[in-house]
Amino acid sequence: MTYAESSELMQNSEFRGRCKVAVLKYADSIMIEATSTPAHQTRQKWAVQTFQAPDMVAAQVQPPVVMDPAIQQDGAAVSDAALQGAVEAVINKLM
Repeated sequence: MTYAESSELMQNSEFRGRCKVAVLKYADSIMIEATSTPAHQTRQKWAVQTFQAPDMVAAQVQPPVVMDPAIQQDGAAVSDAALQGAVEAVINKLM
């Protein structure tokens, strides 16, 4: 993707909605993970915040998600599975 295309996707509301679904799905998986998981308390705190303000979290992760190689390759046409992986990779970098 070009810089202009990346910038446009970073602001695209439909793509943000897909990111929101992905962050909520990841937050749900964190809530049920074992407490022995490394950094569980930090991850659980993030998950609770995500459930409380999913739109805000989606807006925060959308720009770095767009920079993921899978998104750069397929743009808005990226599969849900690839988007989920990109979202989780970004979130894991932030925690």
